[in-house]
Amino acid sequence: MQNSLTRKPIEIKISTVVAVAVSLNECALTKLEQALKDMTGGAPDFFDDEFAILDLEAVQAETMDWPALLSLFRSFGLNVVAVRNAREDEHAAIRAHGLTIDVVSKARPEVPHEAPAAPPAPVAPAVAPAPAAVVAEPVAAMPTHIPAMIIDTPVRAGQRVYARGCDLIVTASVNNGAEVIADGSIHIYAPLRGRALAGARGNTEARIFAAAMEAELVSIAGIYRTFDNGFPEFKANQPVQIKLVGDSIEMTSMKTNS
Repeated sequence: MQNSLTRKPIEIKISTVVAVAVSLNECALTKLEQALKDMTGGAPDFFDDEFAILDLEAVQAETMDWPALLSLFRSFGLNVVAVRNAREDEHAAIRAHGLTIDVVSKARPEVPHEAPAAPPAPVAPAVAPAPAAVVAEPVAAMPTHIPAMIIDTPVRAGQRVYARGCDLIVTASVNNGAEVIADGSIHIYAPLRGRALAGARGNTEARIFAAAMEAELVSIAGIYRTFDNGFPEFKANQPVQIKLVGDSIEMTSMKTNS
């Protein structure tokens, strides 16, 4: 009874939500549906109700059939929550479907600032030269270091671990149905049986290292690969390194003969 009296009706806290970015290069629904079928291989839980952000940069000139488009992605387990790079005249239609406009801040070249012209200095009378001042050496700025997140317990089915802005190190197994995500690289010193998504915010240099490769899915910077048909390059249960080469996932065995 006391808890109900002191409990606030609503509490607001900062939360981190991971969403996949879906870049559209086509608007035709039939082509998009076929591409999703090819990508998921018919697995109904491939995306497992993921949040998604649609990027329209490549199809900005097109007019979208929003009800049909959103329904298509929902049928594949992708819940679109935001749209980026949409035309301004599309914003009202997008918001009418409960979506958010995701504004992408692009880096701008630094504009050099010209120092204002200094007024002419008054002519000073000649004096004896002063001893040279000792000029301190400039101190280099220290880079910001974000330590890796370390998980020492098994990541169980249904659990999701996200290492924001850093690498993720897992010293125990990542079980089937579990998901580990990092903005940097992922190191797993035990079997990887679930999903591992490195470079979650677009870092194409991120890698995944696993002591025993039995993953359901791996991803680098949004490029996915599943293993429903096994591991063609080598046998499962081997230590591997996974990286992105162009638009392809490359897996290399790290097994030694010694």
